[in-house]
Order: sequence, then C-alpha cells, then structure tokens
Amino acid sequence: MQRAKFWKAQEHGFVQCRLCRFNCRIAEGGRGRCGVRANQAGVLYSLVYGRAVATNVDPIEKKPLFHLLPGSKSYSIATVGCNFRCLHCQNATISQWPHEHDRMAGELLSPEEIVEQALSTGCQSIAYTYTEPTIYYEYAYDTAKLAHAAGLKNIFVTNGYINREPLVRIAPFLDAANVDLKGFSDLFYRQCTGASLDGVLATLRDYHRLGIWLEVTTLLITGQNDADAELEKLAAFIVTELGPETPWHVTAFFPAYKMMDLPATPMATLLRARDIGQQAGLKHVYTGNLYDADGESTFCPACNARLIHRQGFTLTENRMDNGRCVVCNAPLAGVWF
Repeated sequence: MQRAKFWKAQEHGFVQCRLCRFNCRIAEGGRGRCGVRANQAGVLYSLVYGRAVATNVDPIEKKPLFHLLPGSKSYSIATVGCNFRCLHCQNATISQWPHEHDRMAGELLSPEEIVEQALSTGCQSIAYTYTEPTIYYEYAYDTAKLAHAAGLKNIFVTNGYINREPLVRIAPFLDAANVDLKGFSDLFYRQCTGASLDGVLATLRDYHRLGIWLEVTTLLITGQNDADAELEKLAAFIVTELGPETPWHVTAFFPAYKMMDLPATPMATLLRARDIGQQAGLKHVYTGNLYDADGESTFCPACNARLIHRQGFTLTENRMDNGRCVVCNAPLAGVWF
C-alpha cells in the first residue's frame, strides 16, 4: 500500500478522496468508486501502487495518438481498477477487477523498472492506459517524473474525470493525452458510464489550458451516441473550446461486456461523423477500428497534401519535415520530435 495523495480527513473516520470528480466520501474500511483507494484507520491508501497488471510495447498509433511522434513505440502500463462503469468496456476483466475479487492483481514493477524497460525496448514514451490512469495516480506520477528526466514522453489515455489540482500537479511531466469523449448527452454518459458529461468537458478544458497536447476519441455506438445533432454539438465543442487543430478520432464499436446485444458500427457512420467534424472546422478527423485509407491519413490543412499514410497501426509513408508539410512548409500542430 502507498499513502494516497489528494484527500481530506472528515468526521467519524470518513475521508473524502479529491483525486477525481466523483469526490468519493469513504467510510473507514471502505473503498472509493474505483475500488483501489481504501480508507484504513482514517488514512487513504492506494492499493495498486507498483502493481502492474499489463505491460506492453505498443505503436503510438494504438493509443490512438496520431500527432505525437508518429511511428514510434510507447511502453504501455496499467493497474487494475477504474472509476467509470462503462457498459461497453473492452478491458472489463482488469478495469472492474477490484469489484469482483478480494485481492489486487498485478506483478510488482517499480517506477524505476518501468523507465528502464521503456528505454531498453526502444520506446520514446510511456503510456498510462488500458484502465484509467487517474486511479493509479501516485504510481503514474512517480513514474512520469523519472521518465521525464530520462527524456521519455508521458501520455495519459483517459476517461477525462481527474480533478484540476492533481492534473496541475502532474502537468509538468505530462506531454499528451487522449481523452475519451464518449458522447455529447449527459443522459448517455450517466447511463453508460455513471459519470457526467459536464465533468468530462471541464477536464478537457483543463488539459487545454495547461498546454498538454490533446487528442479526443469518440467510440460511436449505433442508436446510442451517433445522432447527427449530437455529433455536431460535440465537434463544435472541440473547435471552440479546444481548437480546430485538435485531432478527433471517431472509432467503430464492436459488441463488448454488457453491450453484446448491439450491432457493430458500420463504416458509413464513421464517414458521416468525419464529414460532420470537417464541416464544423476540425482540421484532423480520423476514423478507427475499420480500415479507411483517407480516414487514417494525416493531410496538410493548408495544401491538403497527404503527409502521413497509415495502414492500421503501421506507417507506410511519412512526409513530415520537423513538424512541417514538405510541400508547402506549413506547420502542423502536434509533438513531432
């Protein structure tokens, strides 16, 4: 166990966790919504510090991050636990583990060992991913500081529900984030995840204000969050609040977890969403989980030259020159070196 950050003691042995926007009030002997932060004798502890349940070397495009060191490898880690209850979670076996088992899964792996393995495998970044990095904040924070000192980038792949203070604390070491904006309806958010739309939008604004490179992903589920009006509002939010250069990834849903009865997303939905995003003024809208050559490629927003061609997670062509278009020399937003 590791003493947690961002909490307050309260009367009668309760503590209030201030790490994420649920702000759980936890009785002595109890755990927060994430299942991995526990009140023991009036002190809040992390139960997953140093316990990595998943470690992999992934292409950066898998996160997905298309405007951060394209073609590079990212050392990806996770612990068990999540503060959301997404009905369509693709990693439910580890995200919901603490609610279904008495012990915490994972192998002991120190922050120092994570950085060492990232460097030895030729990775240029560490991604805190698969579950929700917010809930293993202390572990991620200590690792990120060491990684930053070693010249590695740090990436959160997140549901976007962290409170402002902990985000400000880790921001000097956090280079980029891909935030799931799961829809643009509060009803959908509450029914599908248990969280609020407004909380996610506030977090996105915080990331933007702190200057952390941001890409947004929306998994489109037929009949749930794919209505034109909703997508138009979502795209307009990205343009006006985060900037038109912010990449938006619209990806296909496949039946998973507690949404096994819903159909997979057709390509037509992704193409429609991409068109909506472009009409709203977004410069980079990408399609994912179904192959589409144009939807996976990066085009220059100034001259429309194809600069990066992707096939799945593989780059087949990269015509960027130090973050600029090789045709017209226009700069593209992102982290290129």
